[in-house]
Amino acid sequence: KLTQSDYSALAEFRYVLRRFLDFSEKAARQAGLTPRQHQALLVIKGYRGGEPISIGDLAERLIIHHHSAVELTNRLVDSGLVVRLHDENDQRRVLLDLTDLAERHLADLSAVHLDELHKMTGVLDTIVQLARQHAAKG
Repeated sequence: KLTQSDYSALAEFRYVLRRFLDFSEKAARQAGLTPRQHQALLVIKGYRGGEPISIGDLAERLIIHHHSAVELTNRLVDSGLVVRLHDENDQRRVLLDLTDLAERHLADLSAVHLDELHKMTGVLDTIVQLARQHAAKG
């Protein structure tokens, strides 16, 4: 049975998550990127230890349709943030990699995002503890 603490933990988690997402969207816009562009750059950089990513994998990671990922990729390429590469093992497969400009944007944004997450660690730790207590019950 769920307790008031369980509901409070879930509500607090949703609140903290929304605050972080709002912060992230504003930070991306201040850097001259759309939130979706920032998300895409982070996905591309973080994919499997930094190896180039396919458009299909980008779509999966962003939870968008393939054609939307193609359109996003086109905008990223036109903005000088991403380059298309051909897979050495399969020339039909297009891979994406970041440009130096994208790397600079992403480094700056990631630093402020990590700072913001650090500020939230106390609340997140409390939420995790409540979740563990609930799991232990049952």
